[in-house]
Amino acid sequence: MDSDGHNVGTEISFALYSAANRVARMHKPILKPLGLTFPQYLVILELLGKSPLVVGALGSRLDMDTGTITPLLKRLDAAGLVTRTRDPADERRVMVELTPRGRALGPQVLGVTAQIKAACQPTASDLDDLRRRLDAIR
Repeated sequence: MDSDGHNVGTEISFALYSAANRVARMHKPILKPLGLTFPQYLVILELLGKSPLVVGALGSRLDMDTGTITPLLKRLDAAGLVTRTRDPADERRVMVELTPRGRALGPQVLGVTAQIKAACQPTASDLDDLRRRLDAIR
């Protein structure tokens, strides 16, 4: 409890939850013309940075469990944006890679961040501070 009798943990949790939801909602109209949901956007964004990735590594980077990421990847595969193939070195592992069509979305996907920044109008220092604080919480 803080000095006013408020449960600080709950208020922080609520603030994080509502901010995350708001950020996801802000992305929706920007991602709709690309045919992507917010989680799909995160996958494409991560794969633009490094592709191919093993499903488990991709899930870890995005903090998504197998039950969440597998159906997401199936939908991206069906849309022709990624391929999922068995790793020849270890058949138990599935590699995910952007298709040429998925890679072609790169400029638009990378441009989403600029649109969100413009809408929020944070300073570079604000963003760096927020990222450091969120990483510490995570």
